[in-house]
Amino acid sequence: MNPTQQQASLSEAERLNAVASLGDPVRKRLFELIRRSPHALSRDDCAEALGLPKSTIRAHLDRLAADGLLLVEFRKVGDRTGPGSGRPTKLYTVAVGEVAASVPARHYDLAAELLAAAVQRSIDSSEAVEDALAGVAFDAGRRLGAEAGTIHNLLANTGYDPRPDGRGGTIMANCPFHKLSQEHTGVVCQLNGALLNGALVGCGDGDHSIEPDAELSHCCARIVPVR
Repeated sequence: MNPTQQQASLSEAERLNAVASLGDPVRKRLFELIRRSPHALSRDDCAEALGLPKSTIRAHLDRLAADGLLLVEFRKVGDRTGPGSGRPTKLYTVAVGEVAASVPARHYDLAAELLAAAVQRSIDSSEAVEDALAGVAFDAGRRLGAEAGTIHNLLANTGYDPRPDGRGGTIMANCPFHKLSQEHTGVVCQLNGALLNGALVGCGDGDHSIEPDAELSHCCARIVPVR
């Protein structure tokens, strides 16, 4: 899983919590230590590397794990196995390679990844760039939709800020690609529409469809019930 996919696995609220967690200088040093390590580290490894008491290290490691930044595993270390070899050691690895959050939510990393993948697909296949972009974004949306389970979960987790429109549909009060959409409206709106249509397919949602939304204060698309 690449860093963009890792970040996408965290909701916007979880990313904000993670960034807040790393605001503590000890936790930031711990996270960087474990992120750079080629193998999982124990509490003792971390305490020795940072020159801090094990009790302090334990508390910060637990907080980083609770905030979704670290993964925990129990494994015996060393060459001894079998009875008498000791209890498994609690080890830590990073759960995400990088953490970023913004208010309101923005996902320029996702847009960049999709645009680069579309250009590469166009180069490799001689497919028109606009068609390659539509295909790449649709496939990404389908994957994200399957992971989210419902279109409204996906919209909330990706920072679209979904809100009822009073007519049975849903407007998206925030555009995750806002600045890009201001400067490259046609490209970004095509990307966004394909992403959301793919998400509906990934969610198995046949009750809604995507329509353009011309309201300048909203995202360029809205979710409407199928009549």
